[in-house]
Amino acid sequence: MCVAYIGFGSNIGDRLKHIQNAIHALSKTEGITVKEISSVYKTDPVGYEAQGEFLNGVVAIQTTLSPLSLLHTIKEIETAGGRQHRIRWGPREIDLDILIYGDLCVQTEKLVIPHPEMHLRSFVLVPLAEIAPDLVHPVCQESIQTLTERLEDDKSVLRIV
Repeated sequence: MCVAYIGFGSNIGDRLKHIQNAIHALSKTEGITVKEISSVYKTDPVGYEAQGEFLNGVVAIQTTLSPLSLLHTIKEIETAGGRQHRIRWGPREIDLDILIYGDLCVQTEKLVIPHPEMHLRSFVLVPLAEIAPDLVHPVCQESIQTLTERLEDDKSVLRIV
């Protein structure tokens, strides 16, 4: 069993429903146990900014799936949730990203763990710090709380649920 953290986000349609459906799908997947879910935060878009606000958060899971199997699973959940790939960093019905998988560091063409931008993004660190402030980032070797306190990201992150 490994503890992994998955970031979630949505900015199209019934955003909260997309998130709830994705977390429910995770909880029903063999080899995954949902352990904790952060609050949901309303956040400004990053990258492509000409789009609506996101709802974002983080879910902690325990899993027996390998990192690549977990990636495959979350991509299936995104597809089942109506995810359409439009443009990079663009609008999406549901987005799921593996942020951290135990203390593993993985760098392949298909998968990078820990997520390469997470330590720079308030929409990831704020909800992750809510549920795992003492978790140590496997590359930065600092706690999520410390990384959150040092954020230079000026994007708005507002807890709503």
